[in-house]
Amino acid sequence: MTRYVVRRLITLVPTLLGVTIVIFLFLRLIPGDPAVAMLGEHAATENVERIREQLGLNRPLFFDREALQEGDVGRFFDSQFIRYLGRLFQGDLGQSIHRRIPIADTLGERFPATAELALISILIGAVVGVVAGIVSAARRNSIIDTTSMVGSLAGVSIPIYWLGLMEIMVFAVILQWLPAGGRLDPAIDLETVTNFYVIDAIITGNMEALVDVLKHLALPAIALATHPMSIIARMTRSSMLEVLQEDYVRTAHAKGLRERAVLFRHALKNAFLPVITIIGLQTGTLLAGAILTETIFSWPGIGKWVYDAILARDYPIVQGGTLLIAIIFVGVNLLVDVSYAFLDPRIHYD
Repeated sequence: MTRYVVRRLITLVPTLLGVTIVIFLFLRLIPGDPAVAMLGEHAATENVERIREQLGLNRPLFFDREALQEGDVGRFFDSQFIRYLGRLFQGDLGQSIHRRIPIADTLGERFPATAELALISILIGAVVGVVAGIVSAARRNSIIDTTSMVGSLAGVSIPIYWLGLMEIMVFAVILQWLPAGGRLDPAIDLETVTNFYVIDAIITGNMEALVDVLKHLALPAIALATHPMSIIARMTRSSMLEVLQEDYVRTAHAKGLRERAVLFRHALKNAFLPVITIIGLQTGTLLAGAILTETIFSWPGIGKWVYDAILARDYPIVQGGTLLIAIIFVGVNLLVDVSYAFLDPRIHYD
């Protein structure tokens, strides 16, 4: 097991390096100039060039061929990508072009917001999806099964932006039960310790803030949970139906075990491997930042942060945010692979 994990960690290096190159290259292919975006389209040419010089945008992307022909090795490696890669190896993600704030500091504020929303969403999706899938498999072709599968199909098909807007219209505007956006009412003071507002409210004993935070989480978490909930429900049903046809399940029924014991002790345990894979992938997707959900509900997370940076051509933010997303995906996939050995003793890693 240890050797397998070490090998997987070693393979992360070329993977993340490849991701870094792709991100760096494709960002430069987007039309627009960050210097022009900062100063405006009617800015003087000398001012634009001065900003480009300060930001290093006038340097070659990867290598300076003219410097190589002249034999100047130092200038040959003095490029945008090499400088960016050197800062990464030092743990420096750079600074925002517009706000001139270290990206690592902003990530410390933004990531907890996305993680809090994503974890609550995947918790809702996993619990409801697994239960719905088990019930549908146990009551195959019944009205419950049909209703559950139609609901899961609708959950996959309905666009999140439409569902989010409908939630705001019904529960925030018409009924006025829940807030339309944000993480916390500005009138409520909350001492931030971890930047996870739910945890901070519990640690500090601020029940008023806890209730308000949960109210703000309700609408975006439900909207974000619909898609993974539907996928998990369909995968659980499919996997359970396959396992319920196995001989050991029929033997368990023949021995007189209760239906609940057969479903949860025997069937679900063996059907859970593909389900845990889906849950892991969906968790990685949600932790990466749901741009649409965060934008609709004005949620100050990574998704909205990267989206705003793309519009502003703020390269360092997009590079840092996307690199974090890649690390999250790879890390979650590794955890899912390792969890197989604990869920199924028959699996061994050499």
